[in-house]
Amino acid sequence: MLEKNIERAGTLQEHVEHNFIGMIKKHDKKLTISMLGGYNVRKFDTNVQELKYKVLREIARLAKDDKLAAGIPGIPETIVPGPVATMRCCIYKERAIVNERIKMALGGHEDVPGEVEVLPIACDECPVSEITVSDACRGCIAHRCANACPKGAISFINKGMHTQAHIDHSKCIPCGKCVAACPYSAITKNVRPCERACKPGAIKMDENRKAHINYEKCVSCGACVYQCPFGAIVDKSYITKVIDLLKASRQEGGAPVYAVVAPSIYGQFSDVTTGQVVSGLKALGFCTVIEAALGADLVAYFEAKELVEKGFLTTSCCPAFVSYIKKNFPKLEQHISHNLSPMAMVAKVIKRAHPDSKIVFIGPCVAKKGEQKQERVRDLVDVVITFEELQALMDAYEIDMSVLEDDVLNNASYYGRVFARSGGVRDAVEEVLRELEIKPEQFQLKPLACSGLEECKLALLKASKGILEENFIEGMACEQGCIGGPGCLTHGPKEKAMVDKYGRLALEKKVKDAVVIFDVLGGAEE
Repeated sequence: MLEKNIERAGTLQEHVEHNFIGMIKKHDKKLTISMLGGYNVRKFDTNVQELKYKVLREIARLAKDDKLAAGIPGIPETIVPGPVATMRCCIYKERAIVNERIKMALGGHEDVPGEVEVLPIACDECPVSEITVSDACRGCIAHRCANACPKGAISFINKGMHTQAHIDHSKCIPCGKCVAACPYSAITKNVRPCERACKPGAIKMDENRKAHINYEKCVSCGACVYQCPFGAIVDKSYITKVIDLLKASRQEGGAPVYAVVAPSIYGQFSDVTTGQVVSGLKALGFCTVIEAALGADLVAYFEAKELVEKGFLTTSCCPAFVSYIKKNFPKLEQHISHNLSPMAMVAKVIKRAHPDSKIVFIGPCVAKKGEQKQERVRDLVDVVITFEELQALMDAYEIDMSVLEDDVLNNASYYGRVFARSGGVRDAVEEVLRELEIKPEQFQLKPLACSGLEECKLALLKASKGILEENFIEGMACEQGCIGGPGCLTHGPKEKAMVDKYGRLALEKKVKDAVVIFDVLGGAEE
């Protein structure tokens, strides 16, 4: 029975691809650009996010009108009109930073291997002394801090009525032992937000006390992008490539451009429905919109099959997690699922239906931009942009989504859609095993869902030492999963509830149900 069920899952892809191609052709059509008023008004999480949006919007506005080259010099003054500075010491520095952001909006520097870069001119405000002594220090006679210091960096100076600990930062190696030793919690360790956010430890200060990225360690998760309070770290944007594709599609004989949207899109555009976002995408010029969640349904089937065959597996959905394994636990690389990600899985099917088509993935993820450049993905997915960039596109084209009618986006199951949050892949694989009627006595699933790279690291450490009890690791580099991605328009605990609600709205409650729509499982079960 086990072998029969596994074989059935193994033949599923061929059936799905055949039937899904028919579905794509059925819905394939082009819409013209609809100019529908002014910019959508929205409140961003931070001023940094708003600044990023403004630069992207202006770049997109100029690019769509073929005025990019002539218009770029005027962008800094448009965004920073002056005469009074609002963010930095002067409007000239503010405009200089905008100029650097423009470079990132145009794809960044080709010689930089990762998808994020530091803007040195913007990185100058964070504290440089990592270990500091506060006035809470009583200069106690125990001197536990000094005794704990391995470098003899702590001495005591007279502070009026008592002495106080003093740290010689030329000797200090900010190990934090004095912090732990102080009975008054008077010694604190100040960690730069970018360093604290970077779980792979890829960000350090250079000789000029600026943030520096070690790309041999960086996994392009983008956590530093969202957490830097000064916006000194920025992800590369390929928004102009999307505009070029849409322009070309409108020409006679132009290739259709498909939008593949991540399931975490639900609730991102708080002032409009997901159906209105779909209509907005078609108004931009995309021929149709496909859920990446459908690819997640397919991945769940194939990943369940692979897990049963191998006995131990780590997921391949999150490119930052995959990169983290390869760079830090190379011996575990053989256990990474060989399946494509949901993004690439859907793109593969579309390309089979229309080999000349162009595909743009839209989601919350910076690492997906790096995944797109991988050898087995780059011929499937043409461009990756984030929800932030999509908002900029909509406003650059003056598309008011709030006045559009709801369109349909309903291809995937509940389980495909909840891939967007931590535990979603685990739940989907568990469901597939049930649907394939694989009994616990045949194979017992012992899953572990890891939210964020710290949890991933602990699980991988145990796996590398052979002491991990679980046999399936769902790894998500972002905390909470994709809903915590740096390219999201909104961040917060409500996002999990939103994705679960989106999953429950699916007409297909099971993974099998999503496939039955294409008359797949019926043939597979015969």
